[in-house]
Amino acid sequence: MIEKEVVLKPEEAFNEEEVLALIEKKLGLKPHQDFRIAKRSIDARSKEIKVRIKVDIAEGDPLPDRINYKIKNLPSVHNAQQSAIIIGAGPAGLFAALRLIELGWKPIILERGKDVRGRRRDLADINKKHIVNPESNYCFGEGGAGTYSDGKLYTRSKKRGDIYRILEILVAHGAKDDIMIDAHPHIGTNKLPKIIQEIRESILAHGGEVHFDTKVTGFKVEEHELKSVTTANGNEFKADAFILATGHSARDIFRLLHENKILIEAKPFALGVRVEHPQQIIDKIQYKCEERGPYLPASSYALVHQTYFENKQRGVFSFCMCPGGFIVPAATESGEIVVNGMSPSRRDSRFANSGIVVAIELEDMQDFEEYGPLKGLELQKVIEQNACKIAGNSQSAPAQRLIDFTQGKISHDLPDTSYQPGLFSARMDEVLPPFITERLKTAFKAFGKKMNGYFTNDAVIVGVESRTSSPVRIPRDKETLEHSETKRLFPCGEGAGYAGGIVSAAMDGERCAEKVVEIYQNKK
Repeated sequence: MIEKEVVLKPEEAFNEEEVLALIEKKLGLKPHQDFRIAKRSIDARSKEIKVRIKVDIAEGDPLPDRINYKIKNLPSVHNAQQSAIIIGAGPAGLFAALRLIELGWKPIILERGKDVRGRRRDLADINKKHIVNPESNYCFGEGGAGTYSDGKLYTRSKKRGDIYRILEILVAHGAKDDIMIDAHPHIGTNKLPKIIQEIRESILAHGGEVHFDTKVTGFKVEEHELKSVTTANGNEFKADAFILATGHSARDIFRLLHENKILIEAKPFALGVRVEHPQQIIDKIQYKCEERGPYLPASSYALVHQTYFENKQRGVFSFCMCPGGFIVPAATESGEIVVNGMSPSRRDSRFANSGIVVAIELEDMQDFEEYGPLKGLELQKVIEQNACKIAGNSQSAPAQRLIDFTQGKISHDLPDTSYQPGLFSARMDEVLPPFITERLKTAFKAFGKKMNGYFTNDAVIVGVESRTSSPVRIPRDKETLEHSETKRLFPCGEGAGYAGGIVSAAMDGERCAEKVVEIYQNKK
């Protein structure tokens, strides 16, 4: 197999009916010579936008299958002798379950929320009625936080495992194989629920168990070893090992661990706002044209700036940028305002949004020292509750035009928004503490210099973006991935403080499953 690159215009590269014939012609390939697109990325560095395509070309034998993962090859674990409890049905939990099945163990998933279909009514209630179900929302339920908040698959965490294996599993369960070739793969919040459902069906078909509306409320630890967990309905679950994959917002689990003297620790995280621009502004900046046309996708951006406040340096950076997307309410309890972003598969909203967040270090949490390892969680909560109090205990979010924010002015009117519960005009410096707002003001001005046209009152900032990552880490051994003090407990994924995003969490889930089997195979 040899690899070559071809450079095409966007209208050529994204024309599904003609692109293969065009590549064949440009590379001078022989009739019926086997080839395929291996990678596709947009190059917008010059005024003339190009699409760079890497092509795999067969020499002699046909190209091997791109997708090696086969659902039909999974063994049956209906009568498996060993089992593991997985707490949480997000990407870490679901991929841990699939890997356990491959290795001959029975996975038993306990999920506090509803299945993907059941979640939809609760999401509608947040958006339309401003009612938050604490067990079923944008964060909790089958598929975790990523299911209904975007489905971006890009990650730099290659050391965690095989990224392409994760993508293969997603394709095997219904994702388009474009995710195997795009530089920044994306499924979309309208497509991902079906794929999550298919993964669940694979788990069930091969002997695993999935229990919805099953909230873990107790841990039984004896002599530094986890023996069982109990649930809100009074049931006790025992197994050979336990994978804790509850996500970054399961605050009750963090408190429960702390009360049971299972070691946890505070960790740095990030907090700020979500900024929303008309997508046309971002396209004009990034593509250097008035209209991007029908072939180019909605453009994105990544920004970072180092700021100083009270002699402390902190980074401010874009997070979870959603081109052609929507801002959504991501609270997990009543009495708090949390926002997040998502994009449908077509990314065809007329808005672009991104979290713009400030790095929060442990020394920034000094006012909450009395809460020990939960101090970051309490800082999050106080800010979220303050936003809700200002909102009159609704899910309408405080907002301010971008330049008005940097000048300390109230916005007398607000632009159109994608945020369905609605916005109300507020001063963000009355929602967020000074060590966050002052850094945001500095960073937004700097971003305007990096992206001419970004710093505009046509953009609006919306608060608060507070669930970027877990403010708590559940310590584990670097080699075994087992909890540093509690045997048979394997903290996993974003909620444990070891991954962020769908792909990295999925890889972490697989690694934890492998370690469970490696350590406890044939041990009781």
